[in-house]
Amino acid sequence: MYKSLIRPILFRFDPEKIHHFTFSSIRFLNSIPGIPSLLKSMYEVNDPRLEREVFGLKFKNPVGLAAGLDKDAKLYKELANMGFGFIEIGTLTPKPQDGNPKKRLFRLREDGGLINRMGFNNGGVQEAVERLKKNPKGKGHVLIGGNIGKNKVTPNEDAVSDYEICFDALYDYVDYFVVNVSSPNTPNLRELQDKEPLTNLLQTLQDKNAAKPVQKPILLKIAPDLTDEQLLDIIDIVKTTKIAGVIATNTTISREGLVSENKQETGGLSGKPLTKRSTEVIRFLSEKSNKAFPIIGVGGIHTADDAIEKLEAGASLIQLYTGFIYEGPALIKDINKKLLNS
Repeated sequence: MYKSLIRPILFRFDPEKIHHFTFSSIRFLNSIPGIPSLLKSMYEVNDPRLEREVFGLKFKNPVGLAAGLDKDAKLYKELANMGFGFIEIGTLTPKPQDGNPKKRLFRLREDGGLINRMGFNNGGVQEAVERLKKNPKGKGHVLIGGNIGKNKVTPNEDAVSDYEICFDALYDYVDYFVVNVSSPNTPNLRELQDKEPLTNLLQTLQDKNAAKPVQKPILLKIAPDLTDEQLLDIIDIVKTTKIAGVIATNTTISREGLVSENKQETGGLSGKPLTKRSTEVIRFLSEKSNKAFPIIGVGGIHTADDAIEKLEAGASLIQLYTGFIYEGPALIKDINKKLLNS
């Protein structure tokens, strides 16, 4: 029903406006008695065989929502009702920021992709914390990842302090952290992926983590545009800092093979054009590290077979973003069903 009826209507309108409309609609529907249970019955697949224990956390299934859709933790419970095993919020920054000027989100229908140059638009980490306080541990707890970044106005030499602020604010309210230095939409942010600044940033957060009574897993989200030499550096950095794992990958700045009219828009490209490259990065990291750390695979998962391919390449978990927008919540169910039958 989503692909045949709902998506054609939604895709007639501006993508960012439709994002807000869809969020409001999902929130309203979930406020109606019986609807959350109905959604769960339609999309959830509950089976012990789907459970995964990764970096010390127990996931009820390996299909998560990638950061970027629920930036401000406004809808994590409602989205979890659609069958996700975990939700990653963010990217959050210490101070609220509007992000880049609109228009900044573009559909590439012929390519099955999106280009965004949102620029870490969010209400600031403290606003998200207030919403996350409504997600207590125990029954009904949604497993949450906190994706953190720096404000646009913060120079790179001061970036570490922004990540520390977000880490401290979110520590009590998220199950794991993701350090985002790979978005192409914040000026000079990707320079923090260089070996020396990245090692310093991750080690600083790990030192803070070690001082806590319970350590939270810290992951690094990397770009798909890194060279093999840079990926080998990432493996070395993970080993040196002893972070919990890697998310591969963020959006790409490549435009190779695109045919859609919006293909030259600046920003990060996600969706089907990223499928092959993200899988290559997962396989490279897994093989060259001898499976030394967990990898969350994300990028161009539009079918259950795409998800299986990521897992077979070395991912322990996978995340959806553009595929969820194009294929709808049935994709989550399809993947989990395929895992049970494979």
